[in-house]
Amino acid sequence: MKRALVLALVFLTRVPIPVRFTPEPADWGRSVVCFPLVGLFIGFLLLILYGLLGSIADGVAAVLLLTVWVLLTGALHLDGLADAADAWVGGLGDRERSLAIMKDPRSGPFAIVMVVLVLLGKFAALQALIEQGDWRAILLAPVLGRAAILGILLTTPYVRHRGVGAAHADHLPHASCRLALLGIVILVALLEGWRGLLTLMALGLALCGFRSLLITRLGGATGDTLGAACELTEVAGLLLAVIAAC
Repeated sequence: MKRALVLALVFLTRVPIPVRFTPEPADWGRSVVCFPLVGLFIGFLLLILYGLLGSIADGVAAVLLLTVWVLLTGALHLDGLADAADAWVGGLGDRERSLAIMKDPRSGPFAIVMVVLVLLGKFAALQALIEQGDWRAILLAPVLGRAAILGILLTTPYVRHRGVGAAHADHLPHASCRLALLGIVILVALLEGWRGLLTLMALGLALCGFRSLLITRLGGATGDTLGAACELTEVAGLLLAVIAAC
């Protein structure tokens, strides 16, 4: 478990943790179980910063929280979102063309627009949540984003055959991942009650639709689409929390 958690932290964050072992493919697979724990770690760090900001203006606090959030993850999932957005538009419905575009390190205009929209959505939601004093949604958003990755890996073929993502998918411990998802449901229920469970239902339906699109267009998931799922789930979770509080 310790090796799995270290690999998950190294892969998903920019926290400087030394890896004193040579990871095997199975280690990468087991690390997926710890993805929600990494999300919880990110959420706790955001809450600590939220507490330290005190009476600072809500908009400024939201910008600082979002900046730290992006820096903690190294914009890993934003990069995936950008590549997936480019592929969805530029691929013109063709599977091979879409997969090739996701390999291209350059970003097109639609990629930039999608990243800006997601960041604006997160900023607006964070500002509203800070104004409402809703720390629970801030804590849970990174957890839900990484739970989305688990959900897709559990139910969707992975179309790449090389890289860390392929190791994640090929050696995924299905039973442990299902238990991790159940733990997230319990955590959300304890913190948010029925409102949280309704949010989970909405996010789950949206994720099913996203998965269906992946199957239709690509035949499965890639690392970039997993990153897109994480980002879209995070911003949707934050916005739903704001709407539910209105």
